Amino acid sequence: MSQNLLNKVWDLHTVGRLPSGQDQLFIGLHLIHEVTSPQAFQMIEERGLSVMYPERTIATVDHIVPTEDQARPFKDDLAEQMMKALEENTKNHGIRFYDLGTEHQGIVHVVGPELGATQPGMTIACGDSHTSTHGAFGAIAFGIGTSQIRDVLATQCLAIARPKVRRIQVNGQLPPGVFAKDIILRIIADLGVKGGIGYAYEYGGPAIDALSMEGRMTICNMSIEGGARVGYVNPDETTFEYIKGRTFAPKGDAFDRAVSWWREIASGPDAEYDDVYELDASTLDPMVTWGINPGQAISVRESMPTLDGMDPGAREVAASAYDHMGFEEGEPIEGTPIDVAFIGSCTNSRISDLREAARVVEGNKVQSGVRAFVVPGSKQVAQQAVKEGLPQIFEAAGFQWRGAGCSMCLAMNPDKLQGRELCASSSNRNFIGRQGSPTGRTLLMSPAMVAAAAVNGKVVDVRSLATA
Repeated sequence: MSQNLLNKVWDLHTVGRLPSGQDQLFIGLHLIHEVTSPQAFQMIEERGLSVMYPERTIATVDHIVPTEDQARPFKDDLAEQMMKALEENTKNHGIRFYDLGTEHQGIVHVVGPELGATQPGMTIACGDSHTSTHGAFGAIAFGIGTSQIRDVLATQCLAIARPKVRRIQVNGQLPPGVFAKDIILRIIADLGVKGGIGYAYEYGGPAIDALSMEGRMTICNMSIEGGARVGYVNPDETTFEYIKGRTFAPKGDAFDRAVSWWREIASGPDAEYDDVYELDASTLDPMVTWGINPGQAISVRESMPTLDGMDPGAREVAASAYDHMGFEEGEPIEGTPIDVAFIGSCTNSRISDLREAARVVEGNKVQSGVRAFVVPGSKQVAQQAVKEGLPQIFEAAGFQWRGAGCSMCLAMNPDKLQGRELCASSSNRNFIGRQGSPTGRTLLMSPAMVAAAAVNGKVVDVRSLATA
């Protein structure tokens, strides 16, 4: 049996074994933003340390950035303090920083790939749980905490235990109107939000191979929602074509040599795995969450589950979900009225996401009483959208077109739910309070489904629309 990609990359980056049983792993690329890095910089400075390899760290701002009025100073004093801290820390330590004044500012997990900084065979760390996004390129990428950010800044290494590997084999082809978001929501619904604990997820099979890099990023992004610290896809021609010509991509002969190595680090055809899960993509329908975690998801054609029909261990959380959401057991999800529609986040704010949503929206109007937002994941995404006329389509329909940032995904900025508003969201988490209101409610779905909900004022099957 040959090695899978995770074990190949892990072995190549292991500096040594610690007494704890963890490995000391060298980190090839470190991504930072304004929220989780200030304390880490303070920690190394208090010890008289510097950043060991500043050229291996890239910074941007995303979490606290307002998307409507981005004038400085920010109206939120704490946000302005975080912004100033990142500006000072990156300047003092010689770290490349894509701030609001640059053309490459945006969500860290959108910016890294579009710069070509994210490459196959890398180890990548960032103080954000959705760092697993970068695994779409055949990288081993994981989110870390502030003390670990300190360690990477000071040593470029991380103490971490090697996970097991579960192969997620997705066979068949996606039907029209069904997207990468639906694949990952189905996987999490099947395996559970704790099913991936201790595992890395390797996604493969015909349906994954057929996805664009942006679709693969959506799937890897939400690996963490299924309990896995890491999610990745083996690099292939789609990967190489995406990277070629980007800012940090190897050039000329160096690119050809890199591709040869990138092919070698992919899992072999007889690679060994600790577990295998299979899914037939051709059977999928658009998915919608009904509860308070991403595993509480059903097809848009299904009714919400009954407590009696659940495993005993799931009933308590489901009962809490019904209490919070105000839904009834057994009622259909389709037809659920919404108050807010949000298209954005590190999961679904790339140009292909906006194109699919615009295709649904064009010629329609946002239903009266619905607040609708489109927030591109980066300035580069926004510029491409402008070239294609997408902002005009959204604005003509009644959507608000905003500046790049995390926005309503986590509401660490002015974009928040109000009261018990119910939001159709293309983001990654539907936890209580996640979108800024302790009583607010979130339904996760694909951007196309969010767009369909916005123009209908309720959850609908996007395939039922003439534009689908």
